Amino acid sequence: MSYLGKRQPEIYGATTAAELDQMLQRQAQQRGVTLHIYYTHIEGEAIARIYRAAGEGVDGLLMNPAGFIHTGYALRDCLRAMQFPYVEVHMSNIEKRGLKSVMAETADGMITGFGLRSYFMGLDALLELIKDRKPAKAKSKKK
Repeated sequence: MSYLGKRQPEIYGATTAAELDQMLQRQAQQRGVTLHIYYTHIEGEAIARIYRAAGEGVDGLLMNPAGFIHTGYALRDCLRAMQFPYVEVHMSNIEKRGLKSVMAETADGMITGFGLRSYFMGLDALLELIKDRKPAKAKSKKK
């Protein structure tokens, strides 16, 4: 489980991962979508979950890669193979902190620096990307 709410509250706040999950599930429900939340601190598990999600037909990925931003090259390569949109979120402004995400090049977009709002903004952005791509899929099937 994530250490959100415990680790560096001066940067990440006091909201726990469980509380954030509940808020995101409410937002997803209001938008009429299903949201699956997964946490891991092991890159191989993240990769396996993303490949499994692709096989299950998920429509998109909203992810805070956390510590993987430094060395997540295998995760980046996994994301390159995905056909669904990916939005990367960070609660802090990683640029301001001198950090760069090795996965950023695979993201359709990034939202950083808005605290918990980054997740909600990211989810809405992801849903818009999914909506934009749905008509393209439907048109290509009609040909």
